[in-house]
Amino acid sequence: MATTDLWSYRSSYSATALKGFSVEAIDGDIGKIDDATDEVGGSYVVVDTGPWIFGKKVMLPAGVIRDVNPDDQTVFVNRTKDEIKNAPEFDETRYRDDEYRTDLGGYYGPGGAGYRDPS
Repeated sequence: MATTDLWSYRSSYSATALKGFSVEAIDGDIGKIDDATDEVGGSYVVVDTGPWIFGKKVMLPAGVIRDVNPDDQTVFVNRTKDEIKNAPEFDETRYRDDEYRTDLGGYYGPGGAGYRDPS
């Protein structure tokens, strides 16, 4: 997956429609979508993990979303709970910065610790 693809939805999802959806990792529930964007080449979702990781939030590039079930209001991501838990910490003051996204992309993208081939 190219780095630019990492920050793009695989299908046409409306980010605003995804807010509030549950998020399922490969191995179970990780929380609910608190925020989502439709930025061209820079889309992401912010997931509120609730008590799972002490009420923290995580930012996931849109490219890690493998499927959406609008009927069940569930988003499925192509990462494990541990990969998401061990991702760089969500920084509400920097999450729109290119440097922060580059770091996060390095983790979730090809060669990164949390990279999983989507095929």
